[in-house]
Amino acid sequence: MIEVTIDSVRVNLMSPQRLVILRETGGDRYLPIWVGTYEAEAITVGLQEVEMNRPLTHDLLKNVFTTFNAKVKRIEIISLKEDIFYGNIVAEANGKEINVDSRPSDAIALAVRAHVPIMVDEDVMKNAGITPEADMGSSAGAPAQSQGSTTRPAPAPDVSSERLSVFEDFLGKLDLDRLDSKDKPDEEDKGDKPDKPDKPSKPGKPKKK
Repeated sequence: MIEVTIDSVRVNLMSPQRLVILRETGGDRYLPIWVGTYEAEAITVGLQEVEMNRPLTHDLLKNVFTTFNAKVKRIEIISLKEDIFYGNIVAEANGKEINVDSRPSDAIALAVRAHVPIMVDEDVMKNAGITPEADMGSSAGAPAQSQGSTTRPAPAPDVSSERLSVFEDFLGKLDLDRLDSKDKPDEEDKGDKPDKPDKPSKPGKPKKK
């Protein structure tokens, strides 16, 4: 298992999808996972440690573990099958280790509240992880001219722009239309999905006069 941290939670203005980007601890690999709007907000609230008047769903889940004298030890992203990530919550109760099946997005939202490690299986990182080009790490980000653009960003001293540039080409190649119409975030039984590259569209037939 590889330990990762949450690098960022990104918003796609063209679809309801959100992107959680995990970064390998002490490494250069990143694992992007598409999640639903609610799950992304739950993760962000947990990261910012915002206090709510009443517990949200993931706060409730953490409280349930505590009430039954179970302690969350870590969460794991254990496999990737047919473009779906599978997660696992590892807890300890009465001296025994228990595993709870979970979507990675829900497990991550719980992890930021319980302050436990996030682990990724090596095979998952190999198959779905990305490694930015070495020269992009020192370049600043600029918005891509169009979807799928490979234009390199110009250098600039702004640190936040540098972090955005790492994913510029990656985000530019995503098939947003396919994600918006097919991979709906509210379909809980389908899990969390990885990124997909653009596919060339078929030319339309000419209209008859």
